[in-house]
Amino acid sequence: MTTFSFAIGATDAAARTGVITTARGEIRTPAFMPVGTAGTVKAMLPESVRETGADIILGNTYHLMLRPGAERVAKLGGLHKLMNWPRPILTDSGGFQVMSLAQLRKLDETGVSFQSHLDGAMHHLTPERSMEIQALLGSDIHMVLDECTPFPANERDAESSMELSMRWAKRSKTAFREAPGRALFGIIQGSIYPKLRERSANALREIGFPGYAVGGLAVGEGQARMFEVLDFTLPHLPTERPRYLMGVGKPDDIVGAVMRGIDMFDCVLPTRSGRNGQAFTKRGPVNLRNARHAEDPRPLEADCRCPACREYCRAYLHHLVKSDEILASMLLTWHNLTHYQDLTAALREAITQKRLADHAASLLKAYASGDVDPN
Repeated sequence: MTTFSFAIGATDAAARTGVITTARGEIRTPAFMPVGTAGTVKAMLPESVRETGADIILGNTYHLMLRPGAERVAKLGGLHKLMNWPRPILTDSGGFQVMSLAQLRKLDETGVSFQSHLDGAMHHLTPERSMEIQALLGSDIHMVLDECTPFPANERDAESSMELSMRWAKRSKTAFREAPGRALFGIIQGSIYPKLRERSANALREIGFPGYAVGGLAVGEGQARMFEVLDFTLPHLPTERPRYLMGVGKPDDIVGAVMRGIDMFDCVLPTRSGRNGQAFTKRGPVNLRNARHAEDPRPLEADCRCPACREYCRAYLHHLVKSDEILASMLLTWHNLTHYQDLTAALREAITQKRLADHAASLLKAYASGDVDPN
């Protein structure tokens, strides 16, 4: 019977490679999780997502509880069966979406009451209900219910928010339904304040979790401050547990966070950008709406293995984007997810070969140089 585990492979300074084992397969770390918010990675078939190199995807409690409903998903065999993704799934608890999407949000000790952004119906999400929903969905990694502290927040408000999240984390742990190969991760809060982050990390370690996430970042604080928070937070986490930076990010964010010891990432950026005509390349983002691509016969990226680069030229991709064709979203999303998976694979290799610093410097230099216009 498979048990949840994390084995560290190679290390290079603070960075490390590893393998997370779940009942539905292994996850190579550092890992990027494509976001399948409502039970689908937008514009992609599950087989195509796997072809990019993804070992795990993310689903979201908030969206799936509203539509189609957790009980319905369970009745239909669980999220893996319903969306035809037999590999690991992590479900976010819904705390961030309640903060960013829901209307008439009201917090109290029991949980959060909110009005659905879809139809205005009222819902009450508690730590216990979040655990129940995630169990009904059947995800392999659950997240505790937390309050994602808004930014900016003064220290007093951040402290109150963090303490509430820690009480909810304890209740989430109590309500978590154990199953072979399944795990519940705690989420560290505390905004940008070192003492609050330390207290949060210590509280979660005392409760005890097989993995720890750093939440409340990528909410407007900027990359430099995000890295500062990681620098003073990660030393308080156990080295033998996976570390997940929630909602991050851009390729250069991922490189910097891996160098600081982060193992897991998720972000809507590669899929959302793909639907909006933006592609990520080794030389930074490329806007396919720009007129300079209209007659460009070159591939988007010459050494990329994705279909958008292998089979089509920039001029055609520009035409698809300008024409609002569905194929544009499909091809650019496939490219972006491939870029992110290749990025993390190269980071794993560099860590194994103990050349991460040089590799990262080369990556960041190329990324900052910008896309070259042949004209």
